[in-house]
Amino acid sequence: MDQSPSPTVDHHPIDDDLQSLLESQRKAFQAHPYPTLEERQNKLERLHKGLITHKDALARALSEDFGHRSEFDSIMADILPSLNQLKYTKSKLKKWLKPTARHAGMMVAPAKVKVHYQPLGVVGIIVPWNFPVFMTLSPLITVLAAGNRAMIKLSEFTPATNGVLKTLLAEQFDDTEVAVIEGEAQRSAAFSALPFDHLFFTGSTTVGRHVMRAAADNLVPVTLELGGKSPVLIADDMGIDDAIKRIFFGKSLNAGQICVAPDYILLPEGKQDAFIDAYRRYFQTCYPAGLASQDYTSVINPRQYQRLIDTLAEATAAGAQAHPVCDHPRDDANHRLAPHLLTGVTDTMRIMQEEIFGPLLPVITYTDINDAIAQIQARPRPLALYLMSFNAELQQQVIQQTHAGGVAINETLMHVAADDAPFGGIGPSGMGHYHGFEGFQTFSKAKTVLTQGRFASGALAHPPYNRFIHKMMLKLLVR
Repeated sequence: MDQSPSPTVDHHPIDDDLQSLLESQRKAFQAHPYPTLEERQNKLERLHKGLITHKDALARALSEDFGHRSEFDSIMADILPSLNQLKYTKSKLKKWLKPTARHAGMMVAPAKVKVHYQPLGVVGIIVPWNFPVFMTLSPLITVLAAGNRAMIKLSEFTPATNGVLKTLLAEQFDDTEVAVIEGEAQRSAAFSALPFDHLFFTGSTTVGRHVMRAAADNLVPVTLELGGKSPVLIADDMGIDDAIKRIFFGKSLNAGQICVAPDYILLPEGKQDAFIDAYRRYFQTCYPAGLASQDYTSVINPRQYQRLIDTLAEATAAGAQAHPVCDHPRDDANHRLAPHLLTGVTDTMRIMQEEIFGPLLPVITYTDINDAIAQIQARPRPLALYLMSFNAELQQQVIQQTHAGGVAINETLMHVAADDAPFGGIGPSGMGHYHGFEGFQTFSKAKTVLTQGRFASGALAHPPYNRFIHKMMLKLLVR
């Protein structure tokens, strides 16, 4: 997931305002370290109310920040999943908060053992520009459900959306509950260096390394939601037209500016031309006005647009062939770029080395499905892996032989929308989870509580160790 410029400052500047804000939140947390279920539900209700109140303003602001963004994209990918997560979390929170009994074992019997989920304290959240509403609210929902307070660093590339979010959150929360911070790269570097109780970052793998390095100075645990090159493996049993209908939305939503967007296609040899022709036809069906369609979203800003143009130019100069899906596929003035399929790509090209994060899509053919799987295995582990096949045996093979943050079979993107399942990367695509109960665990301390009754069995193990009881204990336990 691209988020630039990165906080690459090796010495992290001290920001007195940020330090003071963190101290005030920590002081408030220490005064009330375990909010009740009712208090947490109340915060979620307030957040729900604020989102409903400002949903239209957020959609307008998102379009302003992007130059043009489809209202459907904003509702579908930013507003609706936030509302769904709020409803789901409120419905499950009572169950999550209940301490769970665990088996004590012979060593500590007859003690009782339970695991309590305790709030961590103050959580820092660093938000990317591609889905600034959902990527603000989604981690915040779980942070509040877990009983924490939050400081949120918004992206400098979405000023209009930031303004609405700041208003929404200020109406519902005091700064000691939820605080919003803006600023450029220097401010991000200072933010990532604060001694939070947990730091949640969404962005590129490159920036994630800097964030983790900064957090390490204070031993702050991190959840890194990164990205990478998410493959789509199309098996021979999947029809091309059917495959494209399942892939298309994942690459077209938000103009492909998604951390789990399909990043390259692995396709059986001999089907390349049919794939390109069918993709073009389906694009023209969905966007009959081409690049002028009001349903198609712009690249966020001229900087990101130029990055994509340079990536495309570098690939074609090195021998790749570009296949735009419509006439007039570029609008430089308004940073709008239609999808371009690319054939003849090689691993030395930038387009196959870096996450694309936009409407460019390499198409690579293979002769044997095992070779295709080997290509996936040879690359850094991606945030998502997509398989297009109805073959149950192949589905199991791919699940068992590949690593990815998540897998979707005969679908793209939608696994992220599963409320009751964790979401997160692996290796260079991230670490840790959020969403669902696993997200609640991420922002909680799972604290073991052992309770002994009137009979203290531990006294039986006290020295001197030559008593009959010790011999019996060893005989029972060491076997």
